[in-house]
Amino acid sequence: MADVVSIVFLIAAVQTGLSCQAAGAAEGPGLNGIFDVRDYGAVGDGVALDTTAIQAAMDACARAGGGRVRLHNGAFLSGTLYLKSNVTLYVEAGAVLLGSTDLQDYPETVPAYRSYTDRYTDKSLIYAEQAENIAIMGRGLIDGQGGSFKDPDGPPAASFAGPRNLYKARHKARPYVMRIIECTNVMTKDLTFRNSAMWMQHYLACDGVVVDGISVHNRCNAQNNCLTIDSCHNVRVSNCEFSSTDDAFELKSTSNRPCKNVAVTNCILRTRSNALKLGTESNGGFQNVTISNCVIADARRAGIALELVDGGAFDRVTVSNITMQDVGTPIFIHLGNRARPFKEGMERPGMGSMQNITISNIQATGASRTGCSITGLPGFPVENVTLDNIRIRFAGDGSKQDALRDVPECAEDYPEDTMFGFLPAYGFYCRHASNVKMRHLDLGFEKEDHRPALVFEDVQDLDVFDLDAQAHPSALALIWLKHVDGAVIHGCRAPDTVTTFVRLDGNRSKDVTLMNNDLTKVQHVLEKANDVGENAVHLDKNLRAAT
Repeated sequence: MADVVSIVFLIAAVQTGLSCQAAGAAEGPGLNGIFDVRDYGAVGDGVALDTTAIQAAMDACARAGGGRVRLHNGAFLSGTLYLKSNVTLYVEAGAVLLGSTDLQDYPETVPAYRSYTDRYTDKSLIYAEQAENIAIMGRGLIDGQGGSFKDPDGPPAASFAGPRNLYKARHKARPYVMRIIECTNVMTKDLTFRNSAMWMQHYLACDGVVVDGISVHNRCNAQNNCLTIDSCHNVRVSNCEFSSTDDAFELKSTSNRPCKNVAVTNCILRTRSNALKLGTESNGGFQNVTISNCVIADARRAGIALELVDGGAFDRVTVSNITMQDVGTPIFIHLGNRARPFKEGMERPGMGSMQNITISNIQATGASRTGCSITGLPGFPVENVTLDNIRIRFAGDGSKQDALRDVPECAEDYPEDTMFGFLPAYGFYCRHASNVKMRHLDLGFEKEDHRPALVFEDVQDLDVFDLDAQAHPSALALIWLKHVDGAVIHGCRAPDTVTTFVRLDGNRSKDVTLMNNDLTKVQHVLEKANDVGENAVHLDKNLRAAT
């Protein structure tokens, strides 16, 4: 019996020893695929510079074939970190990765891949190039401490308002927090990001990017974009919250590689600029993009900005299920011809194309006086645009002078929702476009507005169905058509404040049909200018008040 007891105690002792040994081993450098930066000399007190220790852990992790580099229980001050293939940088809950406030801690890093962003930056806190299977994850915080970076000539960058070329020359004095270039299978998940000196995250020419569940607050400096997807393929962005002084979420193509196959969903955006933006840089164009189920608040510029001005093809873009509150311009679509090359010595790109855009299920309140717009250029229309189930309340206060003003083309200008000034329509101004469908629009204003709800100029193949819009009795019409070739306006209801339902101008206007509209409260169904052909309009089955 004693022998049995001895054996039991011996087995228990061995098991206990092995357990203790395994527990100790798990905490050692690189065991179980976890590389604790403290094992490589990191202090984590927010004062000592931990760049070398963190990088050593990353390098060891990469040499071992991959794993997780762990930051925990501390604030880790660092300059540029180079992320390698198969490495996950994991910032645990309660831990902070702090960007150094000394520019000398961010060495110049120039990627092999050329793009227009070469002019913007060569510094970042986290950098990866031509790596695969990388991730930045955790429930912790990454803080770039970007408010500490000033313009080299004195005033803080956020207050600088000088010429644009000088403005851009100062960008390189402000590092990004993340710059990921030509990488494959990239994941950024669950982290909180704060205070970049410039753009927070820039993914350039990557393939297979997942950004999920992150929170970004970036309001400490200028050009404080939250997330920039640039010339990337196969991208998913979901469940994120963005707050910025510049564009909150943007797609760019600052090279000749398009931004392609992108899905964005379930995000909340607050910004002093544009909330959801495709552009401004657009050399490669945008293809196969869907954005859905997002909430936008306090955007001083556009809620949805779709822009192509540097060549490229804009094709197959869908935006749906968006709510907006206090947004300058809910919808801004523009095809221009700035034609800026993305590399020095290149010829200017040719004229781009913009087509196949669907925007649906949009609700917006607190929109500005400017109005929404869809604009191409003469001979280069925006094509195949569908707006469906759109409800917007504008500030109003537009004048008759606004309605009658000539709108400049601004072909080579920087695209912005206010680039044309106050538009001739309080709702939608559409010029140089073809195959435009507007269905189920509910438009109104807070203050009296003397502009039409819709103005179309140089538009071919127009379909307006189920329009329900406010109008002031002094407005020229509810809908104003200028040089419109082929239009059907049907199923619309005009309020009793409408004096004229449709006004038609221009000797190129023809094949316009008004049918099945409820015009019982309208004084005049149609007004034609003298230059409009006699048979340009066909009226059919419109409901009129009994006489």
